[in-house]
Amino acid sequence: MKGWLKVVIGIVIAITLLGIPMVSSYNSLVTEESNVTVQWANVESKLQRRYDLIPNLVESVKGAMEQEQAVFGAIADARAKIGSAGTAEEQVAASNEMESAISRLLVVVENYPDLKSNEQVTALMDELAGTENRISVERDRYNEAVQSYNNKVKRFPGSIMARIFGFDEKSYFEAVSGAETAPSVDLNTSSEK
Repeated sequence: MKGWLKVVIGIVIAITLLGIPMVSSYNSLVTEESNVTVQWANVESKLQRRYDLIPNLVESVKGAMEQEQAVFGAIADARAKIGSAGTAEEQVAASNEMESAISRLLVVVENYPDLKSNEQVTALMDELAGTENRISVERDRYNEAVQSYNNKVKRFPGSIMARIFGFDEKSYFEAVSGAETAPSVDLNTSSEK
């Protein structure tokens, strides 16, 4: 019986020695995935703040800029796409579209001295600028969390546990192509009434 007991104890020790790193690796993947989820929620909360500010800003400047209906249309379209976005990738694309429309709006506002002197517009612009900075910070933090998570998914032994339990790589929050070019706004055209 002593030989049989030694074999059982050896198997238990081997399973324990293999199991501890596997459990640790699994728990680490769960923690990293949770960090990515939390950071994405932080990005979404800042994006929501932006979406809440945009209608107020648009309404504040709309009357003075009747000829800039294309900018307002782009903002409305982007807001609609954000509302219907289901996946993180769709939300990123819709957010980038909104960012482009906001950039065009900001260029337009800069070209209207009467609007720049309006206290309500100035306050909303300041809030929007602060929100854009917060969004940028949260995007950076999200990408850092994704990088940490993706590293765990790719590295051994995490890669084995990731495959076994279905942990897939996450996508980074990336700018759309052409984002490096400032938007242009033609103030010489106006819509006909």
